[in-house]
Amino acid sequence: MISWFFIGLVITILLTPGPTNTLLASSGIQVGIRKSFHLIPAEAFGYLISITLWGMLIGQVSSQLPLLPTVLKLFSAVYIIYLAIKLWRTANVEQQFQQPTIRARELFVATLLNPKALLFASAIFPAIAWTSAAHYVAHILIFLILIIPIAFFWTLIGSFLASNKICWLNPANLQKTASLLLFSFSIPLSYSALLRL
Repeated sequence: MISWFFIGLVITILLTPGPTNTLLASSGIQVGIRKSFHLIPAEAFGYLISITLWGMLIGQVSSQLPLLPTVLKLFSAVYIIYLAIKLWRTANVEQQFQQPTIRARELFVATLLNPKALLFASAIFPAIAWTSAAHYVAHILIFLILIIPIAFFWTLIGSFLASNKICWLNPANLQKTASLLLFSFSIPLSYSALLRL
């Protein structure tokens, strides 16, 4: 029921730097890994609400506009390419992780408004997830399970950045790797959308 392609896309997009991941890394820098665990449910709830609302909207509108999912998928592929290029070009720009202590409410709001949620709802989750409760539950559960290790990873990155123990583990290398992964996933996504036109 759940494809490896879906899992790969979710992991890749969740790993890319963005507002939520920046806040998680900041928390890892400021208070460490263990004290940042309380932020993971805030991220999960933010994505759960946002993806579900976008998906329900897309599910209802696509019955009147059957090409909408394909157009959104193409738009998402272009957005992924844009993100890949932006990540690559800004890889050597110094990131500002020093912020006031991150609270769960702030992380929840940042995740709720994160543009990745629309990307997940329109292009990553299969269209059947918005018409079948069983498919929705299966895909959202896998998504929520994948959030846990990735959120932990970002707080771990923050704690490593604070300690400067691993020289190759730096924001520039992470962004370049994420850029290459995003670009590689945009190709099959574009291809599948173009086949449906």
